[in-house]
Amino acid sequence: MRILLTNDDGIHAEGLRVLEGIARSLSDDVWIVAPETDQSGLAHSLTLSDPLRLRKVSDKHFAVRGTPTDCVIMGIRHVLKDKPDLILSGVNAGSNLADDVTYSGTIAAAIEGTIQGVRSIALSQAYRHDAEGRFIPWSVASHHGADLVRKLLPIALPEGTFLNVNFPACAEGEVEGLDVTTQGKTDFALVVDERQDGRGNPYFWLRFSDRKGRFLEGTDIAAVRANRISVTPLQLDLTDHAALKNLSAALGVSR
Repeated sequence: MRILLTNDDGIHAEGLRVLEGIARSLSDDVWIVAPETDQSGLAHSLTLSDPLRLRKVSDKHFAVRGTPTDCVIMGIRHVLKDKPDLILSGVNAGSNLADDVTYSGTIAAAIEGTIQGVRSIALSQAYRHDAEGRFIPWSVASHHGADLVRKLLPIALPEGTFLNVNFPACAEGEVEGLDVTTQGKTDFALVVDERQDGRGNPYFWLRFSDRKGRFLEGTDIAAVRANRISVTPLQLDLTDHAALKNLSAALGVSR
């Protein structure tokens, strides 16, 4: 099985090393094509107005000066020159839950892999804050990731569907189990922090506010908050099929 790995945190990210360990427990034919620098929050964006720069880091390890979507395309169309059997994206430093999926470069790589006709799985590791700051328990993804991916591989999925996996922010032995979940919904706002540089000139930093909401049972965010691994099937088709009938009737259009 040929596996292509990518991420949005960059070629030198710790999560990518964790992902490589997961992949190498499944196959000896593992390739990495990842962004040269951190591309978090760029979603499913393409680099169209600038050239893409490809750098060989080591054997089967390549860095692209571009987005995660660029990396998947370069991996399939140029580096491998053929489709891999599996694309794994991550392991992201931080969860990709609920509305996060619309921003996430980790999810975007799985989207592009699915568009290219390759089974794709996005993997993310939730973190927590302690007295020393942000703590990412990579051992959770490292310990549970390979067995989970191995279980997911033979499962038949509809065309245009990929999987979003989130590991909880607990110790590896404290994981309470696995849930197949729906995409949740949270209430949060992007906060604009205004600051000053060393010369007194203003600059701005976007950050997320605290998550709020009911965190309904059965959703991805509820599972991760309960120290459970969340697996969510997501699809490329954004059509609101439930609204089609009412919309067609309101506009006098037959279907």
